[in-house]
Order: sequence, then structure tokens, then C-alpha cells
Amino acid sequence: MFDDTYRTIASPAEGIYKEKGSKFLAFAFPIQNLAEVKEHLESIRKKYFDARHHCYAYILGPYKDAFRVNDDGEPSGTGGKPIYGQLLSFDLTNTLIIVVRYFGGIKLGVSGLINAYRTAARDALDHALIEERTIDHHYRVCYEYPMMNQVMRLLKEYDTLPRNLQFSMDCSLEFSIRQSLSTRIYDDFIHLRGVTIEEIF
Repeated sequence: MFDDTYRTIASPAEGIYKEKGSKFLAFAFPIQNLAEVKEHLESIRKKYFDARHHCYAYILGPYKDAFRVNDDGEPSGTGGKPIYGQLLSFDLTNTLIIVVRYFGGIKLGVSGLINAYRTAARDALDHALIEERTIDHHYRVCYEYPMMNQVMRLLKEYDTLPRNLQFSMDCSLEFSIRQSLSTRIYDDFIHLRGVTIEEIF
């Protein structure tokens, strides 16, 4: 059976790292889309407007197919990349980390910056509650009223709950189920007479 789970953080978390007067404030956020990335970036930049750099990295999607790193003026590869490395190290997706740097007057050098951004990001994730979630498929089922008991029995068999129920002579409901079970339940519904099922996105 293929893997249909992914790891993300349950709620925002913070971390901090100090080195030679420079202060690195790390903020980790659970995210679902690019709009939320933009929203968190704008909020942090506004709140810490007097900081010199706001480096970040994020990974999106259950298959981790969307990601970005940003050094925000730091030497290439010293800010966003080590932050991104911590997301990979913790095996996370749907997560954004922003690290705000206040310069302390002493240059840290390339290796010093990499270590600082990496350590700050890791501290934030060490303070985060990490959850494992399932990759789910979503369906709508339409059926005639007399078929209701069979439809509900099938949902119960797969331990999934209906939502958006519509009751009349023509009934409908929606449900979500983890990817590894989706083909089986779809086939079971297909074989019920007077019942149609379609995937919704």
C-alpha cells in the first residue's frame, strides 16, 4: 500500500538564535496556499520593519511539489536555503518559516550566516507541534431515498462521516476519505444500483 500521509505543523511556533550581537527571530506557520504565504510575509515585514533581512522558505502540497527559498539580500544561499533544509530535515510540508535578522554590527561570514539561519529555523520547529495527516479524496454521492440505508452503511464500513446532506426523493451527500481507501470505496459505490458518485475538487 502506498504512503498517503504527510507531516505539517499544527499551529504557529517561534524560535530565536543570537550570535555576535546579531539576533535571528524565527517564525513557523502552517499554510495551505500561496495567499497565506504572502499574508504572513506582509505581517512579519510590517511588524519587524526595522530589521535588515526577512529570509524565508516554504514547502506546499502533500507531495511537496511547490517550494521556494528567499535570501532577502543576504549572500546567495545563506538565508533561505538553510531554512529550507530544516523543513526537509523535519520532513514537513504546508509549512512556512520566516527568519528575521537584526544585525549586531559584526559580520558573521557565509558559514556563520548559514549556521544562524539553520539554527533559528530548527529552534522554531523544535517548539512546534508536528502532526501527521492523511492525503484525502473528496466525493459527492447522489442516490434515491430508498437507498439511504445502504449508502450510510457503506460510509460506516469505511469509518467516514457524511457532510452537506440533502434529503428529498433525490438525495446527496459529500464525504472525504484517505487516498489509500479511495479506489475501494469508489468501486463499492459504483456497484450500488441507483447511486452515482463523483470526485469533487
